[in-house]
Amino acid sequence: MRYYLGIDVGSVTTKLALIDDELNLHFSSYLRTEGGPINAIQQSFRDLYNQMGEVKVAGVGTTGSGRRLAGIMVGADVIKNEITAHAMAARHIEPRVRTVIDIGGQDSKIIFFRDGVPVGFNMNTVCAAGTGSFLDHQAVRLGIPIEEFGDYALRSTSPIKIAGRCGVFAESDLIHKQQMGYRKEDLIAGLCLALVGNYLANVARGRRIEPVILFQGGVAANVGIRAAFKKRLGMKIIVPEYFKVMGAFGSAILAKRNAERYRRASNFRGASQIAEFTCSPRTFSCSDCPNNCEVNEVYISGELVSRWGSRCGKWYNLSVSSDDRAEERESPLSV
Repeated sequence: MRYYLGIDVGSVTTKLALIDDELNLHFSSYLRTEGGPINAIQQSFRDLYNQMGEVKVAGVGTTGSGRRLAGIMVGADVIKNEITAHAMAARHIEPRVRTVIDIGGQDSKIIFFRDGVPVGFNMNTVCAAGTGSFLDHQAVRLGIPIEEFGDYALRSTSPIKIAGRCGVFAESDLIHKQQMGYRKEDLIAGLCLALVGNYLANVARGRRIEPVILFQGGVAANVGIRAAFKKRLGMKIIVPEYFKVMGAFGSAILAKRNAERYRRASNFRGASQIAEFTCSPRTFSCSDCPNNCEVNEVYISGELVSRWGSRCGKWYNLSVSSDDRAEERESPLSV
């Protein structure tokens, strides 16, 4: 059986998905990146190897903020941005999708579809209110496990109004209301409603949200946020079965499509090799011109495997990364 791998390396979590030719999911992992994407990627492949052995991989795709590093480490055949990967996964899960709400660890995005084709998207810019890291912080401050955060919101009978235009203001207002003695259930329910309002104002930016609506990303696990979206929108919110790994799932689908289009062997290094080699990123500044470019290098087992970062292209000529076909060259909506 041939398999296709998708890897989504975000700022907070690292996800991996393994699918077959019929797009069935055979393995997935969801790990905290904890500031160490290299370790998280390698641990994901240790888990894959321990569970399934050395599988035959016909294509590998990477996405997320760490997609370039992940692509070099694993030998990716296609590297795409998160919008493309999430849109591809959403369209496969629900062909009638019109709106994708995606909230991850530190960013939020919304994707709009028409007749199965993505036609627009927005992302949060400055404010990270409502993202996973913000909710984690509030849960710790309130002394509540993040897994129970949403359940508290559902028990509320009188949500408190929280200022949600900004993450800083939301936290400040929450502290103020907490000092007034309000119940945690009502505080958390009010916070969920405020954060959903922030999302609709700062991410959706007034654009019309139409069903079918998919809610994906790690925050989709929070039943309080899901309930707040349903209340604010007055529409059914669908949470896909693989909501946590939709970016990796979509990246695996893109790898499959790439393999079928070009019909050539994958660059994949092998799960056991990836799990055990040493990977070291390095950087230096080129002072040959006023640009002072920061040039990045990646060494695997002591060998230079990739170099990038020069604006003039000087260092690209010296790059030992011989295969550039993995690089994304299409627009974020070209799925």
